[in-house]
Amino acid sequence: MSDYGNRILVVDDEERIRRLLKMYLEKEGYSIDEAEDGETALRLASSSDYALILLDVMLPGIDGVEVCARLRQIKATPVIMLTAKGEEMNRVQGFEVGADDYVVKPFSPREVIYRVKAILRRSSATAFLSKELNTSNNIVFPNLVIEHDAHRVTAGGQEVSLTPKEYELLHYLAVSPDKVFSREELLKDVWNYEFFGDLRTVDTHVKRLREKLNKVSPDAAAMITTVWGVGYKLEVPK
Repeated sequence: MSDYGNRILVVDDEERIRRLLKMYLEKEGYSIDEAEDGETALRLASSSDYALILLDVMLPGIDGVEVCARLRQIKATPVIMLTAKGEEMNRVQGFEVGADDYVVKPFSPREVIYRVKAILRRSSATAFLSKELNTSNNIVFPNLVIEHDAHRVTAGGQEVSLTPKEYELLHYLAVSPDKVFSREELLKDVWNYEFFGDLRTVDTHVKRLREKLNKVSPDAAAMITTVWGVGYKLEVPK
């Protein structure tokens, strides 16, 4: 694993919460950096590489949603948002700007550890794994290759850096090529949450996914097609 594979940035304006998370995460072998406001978080996250960021929504200055939005312009680092109970809209906004998961306060530290490990399992792509690939887990199209064991996506011969959630969305569509999925289905199966009909999260991720693919292969980007009034599908070129 890369040298930042166990480094986690914990961002919260409450020292008590930072100390609690740091204690539990260090017990699991992670190395922890801390930030108490959005500006510090952005500076650290931009200048260093982290395996994951735990990011409180309510921060002084730049809030967590804005931090995540700005970070997504430059990095695909996995982000788990920490939100107070009842902040449904903030959770929706967090997913729209590219957060991968959220934990509601007050939380159990064990739940946080579980979610951290789950995301790091999904997003790890080590050199060892890529050499030891089981080819049956690869999805190969003319302009797009998804190596599932390594969580690696190649479009037009170039590797594409995706967040865990962007990867899951692409993989979900690619497993059933040419099948149309409604936004509700995608939200339920990829995000495992139901937002009372707020579907912008799906649209935003599809848009971001297309943009990333388009930079290296317009043909690969064009495979993700919108079926108006229904949802999306991954269309295989005939």
